[in-house]
Amino acid sequence: MLDNTVWRQYNQENNFREVLAQYTQIEYIDLIENEKELYGAMKAKLTKKELKLLAMDSANISDEELKKEFSYDDEALQKAKFKLYKKLKQDKTRLAFRATKADEYYEV
Repeated sequence: MLDNTVWRQYNQENNFREVLAQYTQIEYIDLIENEKELYGAMKAKLTKKELKLLAMDSANISDEELKKEFSYDDEALQKAKFKLYKKLKQDKTRLAFRATKADEYYEV
């Protein structure tokens, strides 16, 4: 599942749930349970460039490779990372990843 995604190009596993929990400061269990829906929410809230940066950065790809991939200099890379992680902490972004209480009522 989710084998042909930007995330899987740089990460061996679909571990974006752990990364989102870490940066959004939402408990792992409170995130959307379905991985496909969670990834869809992540794609909706992040630009393609931000999603790729998150995937590459979480895969511990060196800053040199990131700068080369995105045509950034040192300052631009740091600004892009700062903007990305700040965006993940904003309520309007964070809440899109959170499972709603209504979802729990429909589970069987």
